[in-house]
Amino acid sequence: MIWIALFLHVFTSSAVYSHRVLPSEPVLLTEDVSDQEQKQNYHRDSSKDKCTMPCEMTAKLMRDEKHSLCTNLQHTMVSYTRNTRKLIRDLVDEQQKSLELLSSQIIELMVKVNTLSSDVQRSNSDIFSVKPMESHGRDCSDIKETLGAHTPKIPSGIYIIQPDNTDVSFEVFCEMDDMEGGWTVIQRRMDGLTDFKQMWSQYLDGFGHLPGEHWLGLRKIFSIVNQRNTHFQLHISLVSQDDSTAYASYDRFWLEGESKFFPIHLGRYAGSAGDAFRGYDQEQNQDTAPFSTSDIDNDGCFPFCTFADKAVESCSVNQNNTGWWFNQCGKANLNGSPMEQDLSQSYIHWDTWTKNGTLVGIKSVTMKIRRIEIPNLK
Repeated sequence: MIWIALFLHVFTSSAVYSHRVLPSEPVLLTEDVSDQEQKQNYHRDSSKDKCTMPCEMTAKLMRDEKHSLCTNLQHTMVSYTRNTRKLIRDLVDEQQKSLELLSSQIIELMVKVNTLSSDVQRSNSDIFSVKPMESHGRDCSDIKETLGAHTPKIPSGIYIIQPDNTDVSFEVFCEMDDMEGGWTVIQRRMDGLTDFKQMWSQYLDGFGHLPGEHWLGLRKIFSIVNQRNTHFQLHISLVSQDDSTAYASYDRFWLEGESKFFPIHLGRYAGSAGDAFRGYDQEQNQDTAPFSTSDIDNDGCFPFCTFADKAVESCSVNQNNTGWWFNQCGKANLNGSPMEQDLSQSYIHWDTWTKNGTLVGIKSVTMKIRRIEIPNLK
């Protein structure tokens, strides 16, 4: 009975406890669910805060860094521009100072040059007014005769001569070694370095370099060959492209005066190159022909001449504007260009020198004269 009473007591207590506790259990479950949702929301909000805040800060830092870089770049460019402008101004100023210095030096040099030129002119005028240029002789033949009595061997070279009946001294090249010496060179053509394309005034007074290519000048040649009691012989030396040689010699050579344009006069011919001055017929004869240039035409072409099977109005113009004693052009012109120098230009003509019926190409020529004493000749 005691065990039954205890059992009923425990059962009743459990029922009372159950009746008190059960109504509250659903509340506890609801609270648990709400707390879980809050925790989940907190975790989501925390995760959101953890993601959002660093990205915004990073973007802001990047914007700040970009702004700083742009600002620094702008400042750098401004500073570089200022420095560059300053450098350019300094360079311009330095160059200007250098130019001013050079200009002042040039002015000083010009003053000195003008002063020296005036001094030289005064010195020259003083020298020539007191003492004329001392000559070595009347021509190269006279020099050889005078010096040969005292000197066994006289060298070839430049000498000063003063022909008879002239007040002017001038330089000539004397050949003292070839054919007993005493030759005055009046023309030399050898390498084409001297331009023989000249006007009348240049052929009057001469041009070129005496040891090399040159034309002595019509006035000087006239003064030499028209001395008293003298005759002059003319010797022409020719060299071909293959270095073979030939010559033409005339035992008399003289010129008429300037008023008649210096007509040439030749004596008897001797030689191996043929008499190109006289040619093969009278129409080609250049003996007694006046001198012609491109601006003073005395070649006898009226209205034109036939040369190399073509009509020409001026022999000088047709033959590279060189000067010569043309007569309807003729067979000779020793003032042309050496053939091996420029085949497009008119070459040296001595058209009676042939080999196997073909004209010989001439690369060099020398014209020289030597006196022949004629006693009591007037």
